[in-house]
Amino acid sequence: MAVDVSPGVAEKNSASKHAAPKLRLVNSRAGRIGVAVFIVLIVAFPLNFGDTYWLGVLNSAGIAAIAAMGLNVLTGYAGQLSLGHAAFVSIGAFTAQYVGGQLGLPMIVWLPAAGIAAAVVGAAVAPFALRLHGPYLAIVSLALVAIVVWVARNIPSITGGNEGTFVTAEATLGPINFAELSIGPLSFVREQGMFILIWSMVGLFLLLTANVMRTRAGRAMQAVRDHDIAAEVLGVRMMRTQANAFVLSTFIAGVAGGLLAVNLEYIRPDEFGVHLSVEYLAIIVIGGLASLWGPVLGALFVTMVPVIVDIFSDSLPFIQHGGTDGMSTTDMSLLLYGLLIVIFLLAEPKGLVAVIRRIRDRVRPPRKAAVNSPA
Repeated sequence: MAVDVSPGVAEKNSASKHAAPKLRLVNSRAGRIGVAVFIVLIVAFPLNFGDTYWLGVLNSAGIAAIAAMGLNVLTGYAGQLSLGHAAFVSIGAFTAQYVGGQLGLPMIVWLPAAGIAAAVVGAAVAPFALRLHGPYLAIVSLALVAIVVWVARNIPSITGGNEGTFVTAEATLGPINFAELSIGPLSFVREQGMFILIWSMVGLFLLLTANVMRTRAGRAMQAVRDHDIAAEVLGVRMMRTQANAFVLSTFIAGVAGGLLAVNLEYIRPDEFGVHLSVEYLAIIVIGGLASLWGPVLGALFVTMVPVIVDIFSDSLPFIQHGGTDGMSTTDMSLLLYGLLIVIFLLAEPKGLVAVIRRIRDRVRPPRKAAVNSPA
């Protein structure tokens, strides 16, 4: 349903007795409790869970969730399909290494710089790319990935060229070094500290996305997505609105790239190819397009698929064992991504978020009907 964002209606609404929604992440008591539990978990869980393998998996899922939130702004909320998201993640990754590693600046500088560098490129590309729609925009964004990878290969002083570069930017915030976290006499492994940093950023971008989508600019994005002609008739500037979505999307992608670089400690241009863009697209489709928690659920789900395939590889058919013919675990994971995308698009286009809501509605006891008391 289209959202009315015309100036006259907005002024009328602001003057009405119905106050504009407050800028908050959740509006219900249960939601606020959930947020409090989330904050406690991102601190308490890694400090009491020392399995570095699973913490590493969850760290990768958190970074993928942030990147997918950016794509969700452009594709889910603004209705623009893009397969070039990995290009902006790579710009953020190499900017983080250049600013934080080569220039030696702290995280409070290199992390925003990673997002700003990606957003500047996004702002430069947006006026040309957004003149196209649907599959044409997807094809152009694919070309953008190839161009950025080619450029990255040919500036070895920053990216290391084809061989890539070690990431020496430090994940420090004042006296806190997330890579070597210690509290009093207790010292923690790198994955534990990075978990707190990465999932804190996940919460921050959840809050940012929720609030932006409640603003006039966010409602304009959704209006353009639902019916662009009607939105223009009501006074929404479509090109400016789509450009805003593109810039916000690329900024979030750049920050995710900076975190990805620091988490991996070694990056190469070829790691940011089309396959990474497809993975982000799979995350928002499986998690739920245009939903706040969809990218987080989708990232957890998609990141776990190759891990589960690897664990049960001996029991799964068509998997290569020793010198026998068959599929690698990576190929099997890609095959499962494709199958899951098709299944969700056919059976539940709104993704895991809708599945969870349906289960919650069935489990929740029915509300008692309001009964008027006798006079």
